[in-house]
Amino acid sequence: MIVGSIKENITLEKRVSLTPESAKNIIGLGLKVCIEKGYALHLGINDSEYQNIGVEIKASLKEVLNSSDLITKVNCPSEDEIQILKDNTILIGMLNPSKNKNLIDKIINKKIKPFSLELLPRITRAQSMDVLSSQSNLAGYRAVVDCVAEFEKAVPMMMTAAGTVPAAKVLVIGAGVAGLQAVATAKRLGAIVSATDVRAASKEQVESLGGKFLTVEQSEDMETAGGYAKEASDEYKKKQAEMMNEALKKNDIVICTALIPGKPAPRILTEDLVKLMKPGSIVYDLAAEQGGNSAFSEAGKINLVGGIKIIGVKNLMNSLPLTASSLYAKNLFSFVRNLYSKEKKDFNINLEDEIIEKSLIKKV
Repeated sequence: MIVGSIKENITLEKRVSLTPESAKNIIGLGLKVCIEKGYALHLGINDSEYQNIGVEIKASLKEVLNSSDLITKVNCPSEDEIQILKDNTILIGMLNPSKNKNLIDKIINKKIKPFSLELLPRITRAQSMDVLSSQSNLAGYRAVVDCVAEFEKAVPMMMTAAGTVPAAKVLVIGAGVAGLQAVATAKRLGAIVSATDVRAASKEQVESLGGKFLTVEQSEDMETAGGYAKEASDEYKKKQAEMMNEALKKNDIVICTALIPGKPAPRILTEDLVKLMKPGSIVYDLAAEQGGNSAFSEAGKINLVGGIKIIGVKNLMNSLPLTASSLYAKNLFSFVRNLYSKEKKDFNINLEDEIIEKSLIKKV
């Protein structure tokens, strides 16, 4: 059985789904691996690094797709790539079925078996495959680094002969994986950090990292069985806005990370709330590509509103492609290992396995 991988469109996506390390691990399962020529050159990884561990280098994308039983990708393949894929090929990636419905329909119509890693269940056995967590961790870290670069003051408190420089105040909206990493990174850099989330369970996590937890008194359950945030009621949103009214006046940097799976990002910062912030403040919206948590937020743009920078993030992992690729490839290897039967020397699509059943796209 052959596992193959082709180049992504590097103008949009710099990550790769197979690193030399993960390819070596896949070969260790008893599988063969092939990649397209120049597969990861843009990351400074030569073809020879793959060849040295037994990976076959194919001259073209078509050769890889025609010879492979399983294809790994970061993103959904293009229409042209789908046309070349063999029937009954297994396809693994972050396929985003809600956004790529037409492409997924074409994939399923070709009898290709598509597995989308964002759909994995939140169970212990799937933790090593959890691409959302691994990539979100990096996003939370990068958000703080970018904010520090854009912020025109020092972040930590500094005591000098010329006087004391006060620490910057950072507010993180959404205390999931990205939000918690943002809290931890900002705290390490010396900021005064607070965070808010609709899930009461986040309080202990934020406080364990040295942040202050801001919350709205509530009676409704705001967490799904899978641990994700639910969409808030109108009453909750009203109370949340009142809390934000006070918090935004005090903070220098606001990092927005709130997402609801399968839905547009919740709008938390209205135009009026944003305008409460001090000139020179920053709003960094990690949810910009899903509609944004903040007014004035546009993916891939920095908008200036009353002296406040609104940074709309787009393709954030392109700023950390080597680390992001390394983590993604490890997640993907764990999934392949679960899918492959050494005894049968074949891929075993066992729908009684919750990991397989939840991640396999049947229809959109």
